[in-house]
Amino acid sequence: MHKNFLYIIMGLLLFLGGCDMSHNIKNFKNQTPAMDFQAYFTGPVKAWGMIQGPTGKINRRFTADLVGTWQGETGTLDEVFYFNDGEVMERAWEISRLSENTYSATADDIVGTAYGESAGNATNWNYTMNLPVGDKTYKVAFDDWMFLMEDGIVINKAKLKKFGLPVGEMTIFMKKGDTATGAQE
Repeated sequence: MHKNFLYIIMGLLLFLGGCDMSHNIKNFKNQTPAMDFQAYFTGPVKAWGMIQGPTGKINRRFTADLVGTWQGETGTLDEVFYFNDGEVMERAWEISRLSENTYSATADDIVGTAYGESAGNATNWNYTMNLPVGDKTYKVAFDDWMFLMEDGIVINKAKLKKFGLPVGEMTIFMKKGDTATGAQE
């Protein structure tokens, strides 16, 4: 019995050691095309996305219009989300470039400060949001990853957690410079 238990533990450790349990921004430093967060989020960006619950069920779909403006090392990213149920949600991020590849940001529904870091084709943001669900508001942690692809497309995947447990995922596709439609398509 003791020997079998040891084999099970060793097998589990080997399995877990081979799994990428989470991304590390440094793993993307040589990936192209290079993501310049400030350049990408200057001017209009169109987005299409969905929010999934912990079982993978798609709970909501949306389009979004984003417009970024920068004055030196500080910028504003205005977002307007148009959900398939008719809700419209607005957010204005105030962003500061801390160094060549690091950022901080605040917004009205963000708890404290969001922190972002870029390397290669990726940018990772971590923050906690006051997320309204029905008539309640929950503090939800976001591990938000953006990947610049060819043709100026950004794929954004965010894992949402409450008390450290997964509660959902958000997937967004973005295109720089697309015309804003202002409604769910």
